[in-house]
Amino acid sequence: MSGIAGTSKKRIQKEISELSKESLGDITLGPSDHNLYIWHGSLPGPEGSPYEGGVYEIEIQLGTDYPFSAPRAVFKTRIYHMNISEQGGICIDILKNNWSPALSLFKVMLSLSSLLTDPNPKDPLVPNIASQYISNRKLHDQTARQWTSLYAKPKPKPQPASMSKGKSKAKAETTITIDDTPIQILDSDEEDGAGAPKRKRKASAEPTTSSRASKTRSRPATRSNAGGTRRATPTVVDDEVIVIEDD
Repeated sequence: MSGIAGTSKKRIQKEISELSKESLGDITLGPSDHNLYIWHGSLPGPEGSPYEGGVYEIEIQLGTDYPFSAPRAVFKTRIYHMNISEQGGICIDILKNNWSPALSLFKVMLSLSSLLTDPNPKDPLVPNIASQYISNRKLHDQTARQWTSLYAKPKPKPQPASMSKGKSKAKAETTITIDDTPIQILDSDEEDGAGAPKRKRKASAEPTTSSRASKTRSRPATRSNAGGTRRATPTVVDDEVIVIEDD
């Protein structure tokens, strides 16, 4: 028994090594982190089939005598298919009588992809789906597409959270000097209660040694608006903060 187990592990290690050389395309396949005998894979729905756009998760369990016994594969993603049961069981000859130690797990994945393109109504696992496929192919494909959309569509990636109202969206810094006191002005775009953009200007003073001693306020600064009218802008020194709002 130990000899068979050793042969099995060597074969599995060989398949892992060969996978790195294969062109898998969108197929994924590999052993689980803690058990070489349990593999996980994903299979994209073939183009032109009712399963296009879906991604199907597959679990493969290997016996301790693999590759001398066929692996057991199940679909973990629900699929409307005559050869795949509701529990994910698969009816395909490569996993039954036609298994050969010369085959690999990657070839199993390729065979499952072919099964999605060309189902086998002569050996159905779900007879009513096979009957519908034969009698009403249009309805069959429509139902399969609905299941693909419901169960196999990849979930969209979460979008970054949008900034809440009242928080600054953009800031710019300007430094002016009044009475030898540098004043830093921060511009920010905010929204008022009605959601309309509003320009605010916040300034903070960093007083010099002389201004700290005098504890005096600087004279108002003046600025021009778009219409050319000069308008007083209050400024406060000694670490006080001023806010200038532009209409």
